[in-house]
Amino acid sequence: MTAPLSAAELLELSETDVTVRLTPEQLVPVLSHEPFLQVEGTFNVRDIGKLPASVNNSAAPTVRPGYIFRSGMLTHLTDKGKATLANDLGVRRVFDFRSQSEHASSPDPDLSDSVTMVWQETAEVTPHISLEPFSKGFGEAGFAAMYLDVLKAYRPTIKLLLEHVRDRPQEPFLFHCTAGRDRTGVLAGLLLTLAGASADTVALDYMLSRIGSEPVRDQLEAFARMIASVPMRKPGDSPGAVAAAVAATPPGFMNVINLRIVCWNAFLEALKKEYGGYEGYVTKVLGLTESDIATIKSNLTKAQ
Repeated sequence: MTAPLSAAELLELSETDVTVRLTPEQLVPVLSHEPFLQVEGTFNVRDIGKLPASVNNSAAPTVRPGYIFRSGMLTHLTDKGKATLANDLGVRRVFDFRSQSEHASSPDPDLSDSVTMVWQETAEVTPHISLEPFSKGFGEAGFAAMYLDVLKAYRPTIKLLLEHVRDRPQEPFLFHCTAGRDRTGVLAGLLLTLAGASADTVALDYMLSRIGSEPVRDQLEAFARMIASVPMRKPGDSPGAVAAAVAATPPGFMNVINLRIVCWNAFLEALKKEYGGYEGYVTKVLGLTESDIATIKSNLTKAQ
């Protein structure tokens, strides 16, 4: 087995534009090492407590390993994948950050009698992306608005997740959305930030979804095209038809399906302006107390 890549090497690979397909030679050395985990039937599974030392070699604390996992959708989990989550990783609760329509059309499977599945109705009936805010620059304004909307629409489930950390520090849990990228990324950013992780570590975790979602890139592009109302490219299209479809793709769409640190930073700036940062959101919107936050921070970082 090859040696794991450093944080700097992982970041460099994760910054590959989404129009460029990553090769098996690039993927295998990453997906076969922590923080990535192999769970049959899903993708982009990571233990956020096993991120490599940050790019700036910060000694900042972070989430303890073996407690918090993130992933893409679980709908197609095999029996082996279910056993990996419930038995090998010890997951005791799964938080589903998907809309009503996503949850209804592709429900999570039951993992085992020992695992509680958590899903709450959101303020949004179905996800929809307006491409106009994504059309300027790298789409910074679009990502900032979209990620703030995540914090608003999914606040009931976010509160339940934080209460789990507060009250059940000995019960590992997993959270996911459909792509395991944007909504899941916002939640991972919240947890890592509360744990005291460096900004570089938080950004690296966000960017790793570029690599973790590569095995299902075509399916995720199809999902993004659907929610952004962008016509699909059909299998078997001639090169000319594909070229025409690409040329007809609205400018903002390619920004939507890329991941860039500048867009993550734009969200953090908007979050700071709106709530004073993640902690402000937790107190002002979710109504958790300073005592709650102190307990959550301790439970995120200290071995139980």
